[in-house]
Amino acid sequence: MAEFTLDLNDDQKQVRDWLHGFAAEVIRPAASEWDEREETPWPVIQEAAKVGIYSLDFYAQQFFDPTGLGIPMAMEELFWGDAGIALSIVGTGLAAVGVLANGTEEQIGTWIPQMYGDANDVKVAAFCSSEPDAGSDVASMRTRAVYDAAKDEWVLNGTKTWATNGGIANVHVVVAVVDADLGSKGHASFIVPPATPGLSQGQKFKKHGIRASHTAEVVLEDVRVPGHCLLGGKEKLDERLARARERAKSGGERVKNAAMATFEASRPAVGAMAVGTARAAYEVALDYAKTRSQFGRPIIDNQGIAFQLADMRTRIDAARLLVWRASWMATTGKPFTSAEGSMSKLYASETAKSVTAQAIQILGGNGFTREYPVERMHRDAAIYTIFEGTSEIQRLVIARTLSGMPIR
Repeated sequence: MAEFTLDLNDDQKQVRDWLHGFAAEVIRPAASEWDEREETPWPVIQEAAKVGIYSLDFYAQQFFDPTGLGIPMAMEELFWGDAGIALSIVGTGLAAVGVLANGTEEQIGTWIPQMYGDANDVKVAAFCSSEPDAGSDVASMRTRAVYDAAKDEWVLNGTKTWATNGGIANVHVVVAVVDADLGSKGHASFIVPPATPGLSQGQKFKKHGIRASHTAEVVLEDVRVPGHCLLGGKEKLDERLARARERAKSGGERVKNAAMATFEASRPAVGAMAVGTARAAYEVALDYAKTRSQFGRPIIDNQGIAFQLADMRTRIDAARLLVWRASWMATTGKPFTSAEGSMSKLYASETAKSVTAQAIQILGGNGFTREYPVERMHRDAAIYTIFEGTSEIQRLVIARTLSGMPIR
């Protein structure tokens, strides 16, 4: 088991510096253009594929880093470059985590490579969980999956929303209800292969921030997928459902929910994204405060500005520590006895919103314009307290974990 340390090893430092260079030289110069266009930045994704950043091998190397710091380190550097473009580069990872968390070895080997494609023909994937009436309230999910035993196929019907890469993905991972009587314990995850009839893109959302990342509805109308597209397989699903039914009658062990397993694995990574955005805004504000003069001196000479920057940097470092702790715990198999994963996501998300708002204030009128990047960073930061579990849901998870009570 890797010991927890704040010192990156030489290999990690090399990867960090490589990613930082890509973020500085490729992502940042393109950030404003793709934010304005509100389109998927395919040329940037392809550049990332060419150098090996957008690839299964790269994410596997970071995912299996024994210290647990590979993924959060990568997320921080890429999102330091730009949140919208970075999300387009890493958005496929959520679908990949969904397969890793719930799939068999054969499913992992078959579908994850198809999510990325290659440098000459890049692909993306989508994880589809949220619905118009089921965001944080996953028990209200309505998308259904019905098993057709005669054909060994699952038939999916419903509408998903807020899906990153939804409709444009090569592979969709869809969470659906297989037993409505079991609430959130009656869900399962399915692979929808490329060009499957019945799957279409619904509304594409015009967003406040992360506008270079494609977000849309996914409509499923009698979508038939082979039995082997059920993640984990039917035997495992039947066993899990049987345990859930027994527990519903008599109480007992908690049964894992497919979507929640994905979110639990990804929340510290989202926290790292927020840290990257916060750090970027802080650095812009710090440089500006050193060079902007008012009343004959740099504005950083004023305590009102200097103290804000001190608080910003302190919060960023604290958020990173929480993210690294949660990532290390997840990798080394230590249970989140105090909801440390949710803590990291909550604090880092709130930090990103606060720090980017303070950065705008420090830049004054300039910060309110699109001539400076902190305006875009502040818009981007708003998403961190919403997706993959709102801040309110994180607090609920933490409170329930600490108290052992069914707080509502």
